[in-house]
Amino acid sequence: MPSNNNDTFSSVESGQLHVAIIGSGSGAFACAIKAAENGASVTMIEGADIIGGCCVNIGCVPSKILIRAAQLAHQQRANPFDGIADNQPKINRSLLAAQQTALVEELRSAKYQRIIDNNPAITLLKGYARFKNQNTLLVRDSDGADVEVHTDRTLIATGATPTIPPINGLIGTPYWTSTDALLVEELPDSLIVIGSSVVAIEIAQAYVRLGCEVTILARHTLLYAEDPLLGEKLTECFEKEGIRVLKNTQANDISYDGRSFTLDTNTGILKADKLLVSTGRHANTAQLGLENVAVETDNSGAILVNNKMQTSTANIYAAGDCADMPQFVYVAAAAGSRAAINMTGGDAKLDLSTMPAVIFTDPQVATVGLTEEQATTQGYEIISRVLDMDNVPRALANFETDGFIKLVADKATGKIIGAQILAHEGGEIIQSAALAMHNNMTVNGLAGQLFPYLTMVEGLKLCAQTFSKDVKELSCCAG
Repeated sequence: MPSNNNDTFSSVESGQLHVAIIGSGSGAFACAIKAAENGASVTMIEGADIIGGCCVNIGCVPSKILIRAAQLAHQQRANPFDGIADNQPKINRSLLAAQQTALVEELRSAKYQRIIDNNPAITLLKGYARFKNQNTLLVRDSDGADVEVHTDRTLIATGATPTIPPINGLIGTPYWTSTDALLVEELPDSLIVIGSSVVAIEIAQAYVRLGCEVTILARHTLLYAEDPLLGEKLTECFEKEGIRVLKNTQANDISYDGRSFTLDTNTGILKADKLLVSTGRHANTAQLGLENVAVETDNSGAILVNNKMQTSTANIYAAGDCADMPQFVYVAAAAGSRAAINMTGGDAKLDLSTMPAVIFTDPQVATVGLTEEQATTQGYEIISRVLDMDNVPRALANFETDGFIKLVADKATGKIIGAQILAHEGGEIIQSAALAMHNNMTVNGLAGQLFPYLTMVEGLKLCAQTFSKDVKELSCCAG
C-alpha cells in the first residue's frame, strides 16, 4: 500500500522478492501469475483506464468476432451447395459492435480483473511508469504526482501502438486505425485500406463480406514478407470476392472534404467514404526512461532481449510487442511466463524455431518454420513440394478448394524445416506441422502417419507423400 507521505509504494514483506511489471496485457499477466506462484510479491503498473492490453480489448477478441460474423454473412450471400438458396444477409453493425464489446468486457473481467482481485500477491497500481534507476520506478498518477516503486526485478510489457506513415495531408483527417475499424457502429459504403499485412487484410476481407466496397493499397504485394506464393494465391481469392488489390501502390497525398477521402496515388486518384491505415505497429518504449538504465533497443524502439527475456540490464526483462519478438499474444504470454521463472531463480528459454502463425483471412494463412528463401539463406540445400487443395478429399467435399499446402525439407536428411499453408481452416492444420517439426520428423515419417480420412489436416500427409509419389494416382485414404 502507499505510504503515508504518498511518495513511495511497497507491497513487499521484509526479504520477499519484489517484481514490478509495467503493463497489464497477456505477457504482463502471465509473468505476474508465475512470479506470484514462485513466491514473489508483484506490483503491476498500468497507465490506461482499462487493463488487459491489446488482445482482449482491441485485438484478437474483437477482430475474431468481426471476422466470424462477416464469414457467416458471406456464406448466406454465396454458399457452394446447389440445394441451399442464397440469401442477402441483414446486417446491423451497431448490434454486432455491442456484442463484441459485451464479450470483451466479460473476458476482461474473468481473465484479468478477477486474477488481481483474487491473488493477494498481485497489486495493481494505476499510473505511467518510467525508470529512475534499475531498482526504482517513478509512477505518475492521475494527479500528476510521482510515486516511487522500489523493485528487485522489472518486466517491461508495454505493448505497441499503430505506426502512422508520413503521408501528406493524412494528419488531421478522420482516418481509422484498426481499433476504430473493429468497433465502429456504422458500415461505410466504401473503404480504402493502406497496408497489406496481417491486420490490414483481415479487416479488409471482413468489411467486404459485411457489404462494403474495399480497395487495398499494397506498397509491394500482399504478405510481402512471407513466401511469395501465399500473397499471390490470397490475392486471387480476394479478387474473386470483389476486393480490389492494388500492388506496388502508395498514396502521395490524402484529403478529406467532410464526406469522403481522396487519395492521390502513383496509380491514379482513389476515393472512398472511409480510410483505414494499417501499416504496422511500433513499441511503446519512448517514455520509459530506458536511457537511465542502459536498456538497449533497435532502431524502431523495440527492446532487445535474449532467449531468457533479459534486456541489456540484468534485472530488467521485456516481453510482448514492446520487445524484438514476433507480435503474437501467445508469444507474449510464453515470454512473460519464462521471464517470471528467470526472475525468481529459474532457467527458462523461449524457443521460437517452431512457432506457428495464423492469419485469419478466408482461406486462412498458416505458417511455421522457414520459407525456401530463409532456408537457403541459412545454408540449407532444400527440397519442397506444393499440394493444391483440390487434392484433399475434405476440401473437395466442402466445395472449398482454394489454396495449397507447402512443405520445405532439408534435402540431405528429409527433415521438415518449414510449412506454408493457404486453406480454409488452415489454422487448424498448422499445429500438426509444428509438432512434426518439433519432433524432428522427416517427410517420409509424416507421410507414414495415420490421419483420419476427410479431415483438412490429412492434407499434410498427402503433401508429404508428394515427395515420393504422385498423389493423384492414389485411391481415397490410400496409406
